[in-house]
Amino acid sequence: MDIPKHAKKVFEGIIFDTYQWEQEMYDGSTATFEALKRPGTVQVIPVVGDKIVLAQEEQPLAAKRFTYVGGRQEEGEEPIEVAKRELLEETGLESDDFELIRTYEPSGKFEWKIYVFVARDCRKVAEQGLDAGEKIELHEVDFDEFLKIVSSRDFWERETSNDVFRMIHEGTINEYKKQILGAS
Repeated sequence: MDIPKHAKKVFEGIIFDTYQWEQEMYDGSTATFEALKRPGTVQVIPVVGDKIVLAQEEQPLAAKRFTYVGGRQEEGEEPIEVAKRELLEETGLESDDFELIRTYEPSGKFEWKIYVFVARDCRKVAEQGLDAGEKIELHEVDFDEFLKIVSSRDFWERETSNDVFRMIHEGTINEYKKQILGAS
């Protein structure tokens, strides 16, 4: 959802801003609409050889669960820059082979984009450089284990889980495997 240009910012938060605007209804009346805006986020699926790296992350007020590496887009930062930065910070890995494989807009009441990249042929170049509010354990898994984790209740990224369920149902999961691991 894109917030209309004429909307007024009524609250500015650290992550979320609240906007309101008058919206004409189908019967000619008007109503006040409201939506939140937040910076985009990036998720990275790192691949080392034929293994996918998943994070088991714990944050204050959030239980330990599996997720992708990633984080919030800073002002003026392009999604690919975020992907490279977060991959290095959270894993110590680098890659020269990034591909944007999905973009999600998870809610009709938010202006928020989630960019999902795969980073193939990752190599270790540094140690993790985690934020003070992060505890991240890295797990290298094969594709079958990846599917099991992504479809579990312990996986943070619901949009990806939904996609995986659809691809399994539609019989297109092997194409997804090739997209993540490369054409091998």
